[in-house]
Amino acid sequence: MAPPTSSASRIVTLLLKFFNFVLLFISLIVLTTNTATAYTEDLTFKVRFNGIYAYRYMLATNVFGVVYTLLQIAFSIFHIIKGNHLITGDGGALLDFYGDKVISYLLATGAAAGFGVTVDLKATFDAIGLVIDKSFYEKAYASASLLLLAFVCTAILSVISSYAVPKKV
Repeated sequence: MAPPTSSASRIVTLLLKFFNFVLLFISLIVLTTNTATAYTEDLTFKVRFNGIYAYRYMLATNVFGVVYTLLQIAFSIFHIIKGNHLITGDGGALLDFYGDKVISYLLATGAAAGFGVTVDLKATFDAIGLVIDKSFYEKAYASASLLLLAFVCTAILSVISSYAVPKKV
């Protein structure tokens, strides 16, 4: 595969980055609005994502992904419009390469944390007799799934950016 130098490949890369942003943004909204009421015979309380450390980690990885993807979209639009890179020399190719690697691993671990804690919470709550609305788990799974799809997009972008590194360095 050739490095993404043609305008068509730049546009395809930009579209993939935009799709990645949409996945991350929807995942962020679903996660941050996820609340439920839990109750037993004697007790009723609200369960929110920010009360669970793994969901906080998931949120942090999601925010890092959104910020990085927005930055990459801006760089791509500049490159398409102006025809040259905003960061000259090897810096732009290296930022794309290493940034995509780091962000993709963060997104993968965030998704894994979301899936893992949701399974554990359901098992624990069921074991102690705590009743919680099923939609809480479904929204958590949906957010983690979108984060996992964003990881796949970022991993694909990482492979694409790796083709430009040997040419530049």
